[in-house]
Amino acid sequence: MSPSSSFQKTARIVGLFCLTALFSSLSLAAEDPPQGLIIQTDRIDAVYSVNERVTFKITLKPTPKEHDSEVLVNWTLSADGQAPKKSGQVTLKGGVAEITGQLATPGFLRLEAVLPKQEGVPERIRTFAGAAVSPFAIKPSQAAPDDFDRYWAQQMSELRSAPFEVKLTPVELPAEKSDFVLFDLQAEVPGGIIVSGYLSYPKGAAPGSLPAFLSVHGAGVRSSIIPTSWASEGMIALDINAHGIPNGKPSAFYKALADGELKNYPRKAWKTREEVYFLTMFLRVLAALDILTDRPEWDGQTLITRGTSQGGAQSLAAAALDSRVTLAVAGVSAMCDLSGMTIGRATGWPRSVPIDSEGHPDAEALQAMRYYDMVNFASRIEADVVMTVGFIDATCPPTTVYTAYNNLNTPKRIFNDLPTAHKNSPEAHAFMKKEIREHIQKQSTQNCNAE
Repeated sequence: MSPSSSFQKTARIVGLFCLTALFSSLSLAAEDPPQGLIIQTDRIDAVYSVNERVTFKITLKPTPKEHDSEVLVNWTLSADGQAPKKSGQVTLKGGVAEITGQLATPGFLRLEAVLPKQEGVPERIRTFAGAAVSPFAIKPSQAAPDDFDRYWAQQMSELRSAPFEVKLTPVELPAEKSDFVLFDLQAEVPGGIIVSGYLSYPKGAAPGSLPAFLSVHGAGVRSSIIPTSWASEGMIALDINAHGIPNGKPSAFYKALADGELKNYPRKAWKTREEVYFLTMFLRVLAALDILTDRPEWDGQTLITRGTSQGGAQSLAAAALDSRVTLAVAGVSAMCDLSGMTIGRATGWPRSVPIDSEGHPDAEALQAMRYYDMVNFASRIEADVVMTVGFIDATCPPTTVYTAYNNLNTPKRIFNDLPTAHKNSPEAHAFMKKEIREHIQKQSTQNCNAE
């Protein structure tokens, strides 16, 4: 893949697209309505180089029968959903059409196809596809703040300025899980931060015998999850919720919080870095790691963090701030390249920085969020890192995920989830679980060799 410079100002992006619509035959029978549109690139891996032509094949399924009516599909091509966008309309013939395009700089080419409601088409159908263009050459939109490390060192020092008060309440498990112990964990740490989670591990585990595993949550307001599935992998597992709220309450309890004091918690336009909601969230994760590694069952060697979306950001931040972490797993990570809008490029969730009518971000809000950008944390990680990326993810655009991935300077692997938006597909889940198991095995082998 050819390296290239980052995207420039939005005005420069106008020249990114060279488009052609290629048509074949189609017909549609009213009695056999389409079930959907499928888009595939002309390469199985959907990876291309800068200025290389990408061909998207649009297919109507099931293939329509002969009919004298024509079916139109509207299409839009963009750089990962960003303006400027190129749009057009193609007449499907034989259930097939092709759209081609290219990018002049590293990024992701995104195609949106819409089959409007029309004769023989009872419902509007919309689908997407993405292609990576020199993805390993995508660079950060901005450098880290000069005092990034100093700021976080100060926060961690304050967090660890006094002992934690940890309360463990036994929770009864069903008979089929009687091989494990489970506790509701509640802890108050300096700064008034509450850590709330469920802790589980195999019953009778010997001191110093278990790898440690911390799972963290994506966006939303919910209870911690009982982590016996991870405990069954032979680990001491802790799952914490993102807000330090009580566990195991009725759904109405969490809905009230989501509609009340935690409403729109990630969307505020914070003016200082200390006001940002994610400060407490990240410190909560660090406190959870301290609690987890203080358990006598921990083997003192293997420490894994895992999360998706907002949880992916927490996982990466934890690995950057705590050198004891040996593997960070981040599915479709949020909070990547939060300053992407400054160069006309996609910006990661939560997109809390206000943008004015001319497209300029609020300077104070942007400066505050730069201290929470995974691109800046990534370069400070010493642990192994495993990530996934959805090629049609509009919440955590693949351009932003790859920007963080490329800033890692440690053993790393990424799973390209071509047909997937903002979630982990079964294949992505399998990939992450396999990497976790292999990491534990590698750590165990290294420990044996050291002995």
